[in-house]
Order: sequence, then structure tokens, then C-alpha cells
Amino acid sequence: MRLAAIDIGSNAARLLISDVLHDEKGKPVFSKINLVRVPLRLGMDVFAEGKISPHRTGMILQTMKAYKHLMNAYDVKHMKACATSAMRDASNAPDILRKIKMETGIDIEVIGGSDEAAMIYENHIAENMDTDHNYLYIDVGGGSTETTCFSKGKLVFKQSFNIGTIRLLKGMIAEYQWDVMKDTIKRNVKGLSNMVAIGSGGNINKVFSMSKKKDGKPLSLEILRDYYKEFSNFSLQERMLQYNLREDRADVIVPALQIYINVMRWADAELIYVPKIGLADGLIHHLYEQLSNTEK
Repeated sequence: MRLAAIDIGSNAARLLISDVLHDEKGKPVFSKINLVRVPLRLGMDVFAEGKISPHRTGMILQTMKAYKHLMNAYDVKHMKACATSAMRDASNAPDILRKIKMETGIDIEVIGGSDEAAMIYENHIAENMDTDHNYLYIDVGGGSTETTCFSKGKLVFKQSFNIGTIRLLKGMIAEYQWDVMKDTIKRNVKGLSNMVAIGSGGNINKVFSMSKKKDGKPLSLEILRDYYKEFSNFSLQERMLQYNLREDRADVIVPALQIYINVMRWADAELIYVPKIGLADGLIHHLYEQLSNTEK
């Protein structure tokens, strides 16, 4: 079964194409075929002006047309498309989504922060880890940060915060928003020991690859702090040259690290695993579950 997911975030739009196979026990195995990312940066418009500009509207339309052609080329049978924080806040989102549907046939669902957190959990990463620890998913995007906490395999809490990398770059995060995030996390993890973080998002994936850690090994909070200090000492151009980063990664990696560090501190988590999963992966899992239930 070949499935596709489109994740339209505040910083970039991603198309993930995956095959779903089954092992000898009939358990689904998800195999990534292709992942395409286009840095649309919708949040740059939305968080400053409240709407998506004509220029970026044209960009997103062309991207969706390209994704449609790719899905046809890969003979994708089923797909699911979702948009998150920037599209939630854009006053002209309904018009843009109608135009995309009309010109490409792609029906994009705008999902709320709690749904976004739930979709990311669809990857079930924590279920495959030991029960001696408690786990906190942290997904940092351009417009929001999603947190989901599990203890002994059971959901403790999930919460979305309108604190994201592009909002931070734009100076749009008030001090009280940090306080709300801090209080919410501290209150909900109180009494939970051995907390370990699970990070998703392009920035934490980039930091992990730069660290040269082996897959499956965690990053420490200390390492994240070191990278934050190191990156903060360079200008945007210097970061791009020194670390071979694209501009749309070099500018958001510092605020992303700030968010991960704060959340881990407040949750008293010293380690973060980076399993290379994100919303698009969760959407694929969710779509598979929907299709499986329909066939029953």
C-alpha cells in the first residue's frame, strides 16, 4: 500500500511518500520512499500581517501542484494533507484552501494544536521504549510547539503552545506566554521521575546529524546548551557558511534550541531522543489506521 502525507507548517511544506508492508506477524512496517520539503515560510506573512501574501499564495499553489504530480508519478493510492499554525491564523486561509482544492484536487484540513500533538504521537515511538522512564514528546515548529507526555504507556497530558521559531524571530512571544508554558509543563510532570524527551522537527534533526551521534542514541541537555551558545555567537551569514546551513534553517535553529532547552529544563529531562519523525509521519500512520478500520 502506497500512501502520502502533506504537512503545511509555518516554516515549510513537506510531502512524505511511504510504502506500508507487513511483517510475518502482520504488523505494519512503514518504509519512506521520498520526502520533499519546500520552505514556504508562511509564518513570515501570517504572524506579522495576519494573512498570507499573494506572493506566498502563488508559492503554495505551485508547491501543491508539484506535489500532485509527484504523487501521480509514484502511483500513490491514498493521501492526507494537513496545515497547522500559520494556516490556522491566516484570515485568507479559506480562500487559499478552496483555490488549492479547485486547481489540484488536494483537500487540506487545518488542524488544531491538540490534534497536531495527537497526530505526532501516532508514530508510537514511546511504546517501543522501556517503561522505567516517562516520556515527553516535543515538536517545535515555526508557529507552535506541541508537547505530549506519557507515563507507563498512558497519556498524562498533551498541550499546544503558540510559541514557535518564526514567532520568536518576529519578536511576537510575550513573557507571559513563556510563563504559561513553564507552569503548564511543571504542573503536569510533577511527581514524574526519570523524564526523557523525544524531539521532532527539522531543527532538532539537524542538530542531531551535526552531533555525529549514532541513531538511537540521545542528545544531552548540555549538548543542546553548547550548540545554542555556539550558534548564538555567529551572525546568520556566518552560521550559513560555518555549518553549511540553508538560510531558512540557519535563522530558526537558534530559537528552536531555546524552546527545546526551556521545555526540557522545566520537565527535568536531561536527555532527548531524536527518532526522525514528525507530523507527516504521524499523518501516514493515521491514514493507514483509517484505511484499515474501513476495510474491517
